[in-house]
Amino acid sequence: MKLKEGFITHQTGDEQIMVSAGNTKFNGLVRSNSTAAFIVDCLKSDTTENEIVSKMLKKYDAPEEVLSSDVKKIIDKLRSIGAIDE
Repeated sequence: MKLKEGFITHQTGDEQIMVSAGNTKFNGLVRSNSTAAFIVDCLKSDTTENEIVSKMLKKYDAPEEVLSSDVKKIIDKLRSIGAIDE
């Protein structure tokens, strides 16, 4: 899976802004904290949920179950706005 073309991101301070700049159904702005921004950045290249969790385990001091749940929630939200290519 990968972040769909037409969605661009910009880092501003402690948050990441993502907007639809292409031919997508979503018309809005997504503001992400640093954890969600890390997940979105991982999705800029083809990856899997498990690969993202593995990367997060190296970066964050948190239990795998918590990180896995966070990754699933963020990916589900991105799917709901049509931002993921499967």
